[in-house]
Amino acid sequence: MPLDYKSLGLRCGLEIHQQLDTGKLFCSCPSQLTEEKPDFIVRRELRAVAGEGGEVDIAAKQEQEKGKYFLYEGHTNLVCEVELDEEPPHQINTKAMDVSLQVAKLLNADIPSVIQVMRKTVVDGSNTSGFQRTALIARAGILETKDGKIKIENISLEEDACRTVKEEKDYHIFRLDRLGIPLIEIGTAPDIFSPEQCREAAEKLGMILRSTGQAKRGLGTIRQDINISIKGGARIEIKGAQDLSSITKWVEYECLRQITLLGIREELKRRALKKIDLKESFHSLSSLFAQSPSKIIQTTLKNNGIILALALPGFAGLIGKEVQPNRRLGTEFSERAKVKAGVGGIFHSDELPNYGITVEEVKKIRELLKLKEKDAFVLVCAEKSRAEKALQAVLERVRETFDGVPKEVRKANEDGTTSYQRPMPGSARMYPETDVPLIYPHLEGIVLPELIEEKVSRFIKDLGLAKDLAENIAYSPKAFLFEELVKRHHSIKPAYIAETLTATLAELRRTYQLDTEKIADEHFKEIFHHFAEGKVHKDIMIPVLIDFAKNQFNIQRYAYFSTEELHKELQQIIKENAGANISALMGAAMKKLQGKASGKIISEMLKELIKEGH
Repeated sequence: MPLDYKSLGLRCGLEIHQQLDTGKLFCSCPSQLTEEKPDFIVRRELRAVAGEGGEVDIAAKQEQEKGKYFLYEGHTNLVCEVELDEEPPHQINTKAMDVSLQVAKLLNADIPSVIQVMRKTVVDGSNTSGFQRTALIARAGILETKDGKIKIENISLEEDACRTVKEEKDYHIFRLDRLGIPLIEIGTAPDIFSPEQCREAAEKLGMILRSTGQAKRGLGTIRQDINISIKGGARIEIKGAQDLSSITKWVEYECLRQITLLGIREELKRRALKKIDLKESFHSLSSLFAQSPSKIIQTTLKNNGIILALALPGFAGLIGKEVQPNRRLGTEFSERAKVKAGVGGIFHSDELPNYGITVEEVKKIRELLKLKEKDAFVLVCAEKSRAEKALQAVLERVRETFDGVPKEVRKANEDGTTSYQRPMPGSARMYPETDVPLIYPHLEGIVLPELIEEKVSRFIKDLGLAKDLAENIAYSPKAFLFEELVKRHHSIKPAYIAETLTATLAELRRTYQLDTEKIADEHFKEIFHHFAEGKVHKDIMIPVLIDFAKNQFNIQRYAYFSTEELHKELQQIIKENAGANISALMGAAMKKLQGKASGKIISEMLKELIKEGH
């Protein structure tokens, strides 16, 4: 049954993060990623410290407690000492600043007369300095949607973090190439009241950012974070929601999750259970499992690990309750243990016997823990200190069930569900960046770009494009090239140019598995110039583009035949196909001479030669 979001009291807010293609924010390094072998690797450890207010941020503290070290891979042509935090930041990238001011004006936001770059504490290793530089560009903007206005609370310009290469229990490998790429962050107020409005808002903000012509394209260049709460629940931040088509599902599934967690809270009340009754009392069951057939347990014991148990009075039947599709309350317990202690997961009584743990072993566990019928338990298999830390994390999450929905940051999964990532960060994470001077924005020279949705209307009205084709080319990275080619070549239909830059490129990727990024704008300018000059025929566009992609284009291969050359070739075709009718000869001629002459000219000359008796 569909959810009634109005009665649920759904409140949503969005944070959009868009990379800019302007070079890095605080140095002159290119904003380019690479998969090549690194030139160097640097090792670092980061520690959470008290800010100016004397408090240590809760999220920063949790990261430090993991005890990880960090390895940073770098390339000398893509990073410098600024990314390594060995040199102060340079002057802020003025092009990136101008783009962010354009976006602020497009959203009718208030731009301050002075902009201060700040430091935001980040100790998950994704920034070598332990903080991210960010500048508030504007506030109090407005985004129009079909279901009403959404307030824009802030527009910021900040530096992107390192890329994750590999994550292990004790260390994390990052790549420095992404660190410092400019990001525009747009944060809305919680004025979104349905999954559909959430998607529309994300699409519209993405359209505005792309309208600047400076937004990077491709996977990972734009990221959406979604803040969601319902009546009686709590604000949850879903990180990394990249797929626009899945936004409605993420919102729906988080509503389901909060409804279920609130229901579990009420069930705990009905069972007369209290948070205070949960004791931090862990029981070693290693001797009980000495002969267990479970491979997981035997591997743990062989590696000098232990089997540790936590009793949960009154929780029977609740741990296995589904909170999102194929995810249970026990999944949330397990994720907390994985993140905070680095264990592989947990077992709980609602899913046992299973995983090689027998009915008899479950019975013995319940006897040793002195459990009643409605009591539950959790098991963890790990090295002693890690196992203890894991059960402490589980106990923390169990206690939170009495409050309903815990405030936390969750990771977006591809199937629309979410996973625990970290606690909601505190407010003591920002302080001024003293290495970057105050910025006084100059608004007089900021020219607003044409919005893509306006461009679509113009392409339909002025160029006669069909709506779908107009949208495809307007949203494509080739939109500016399209307009340039249309202005240059009045003899070529705009629809043909648009089809070539969209559908034809898609066909090359899909059918021929070609990297169309190798076909530069200059290649398109060259081939359309030849078409306009009448040197080649447009029917051979795909072979020409294939040659460009393979770096083997030669105009002589595709140039039109002279009348004499065409006459000679057709005579040879007639000779090789003696006795064939006109239709068969035409087929053979078109196959051999495609692109060397138009079909009309070939047909006329072929008929003339047959008539002459050749």
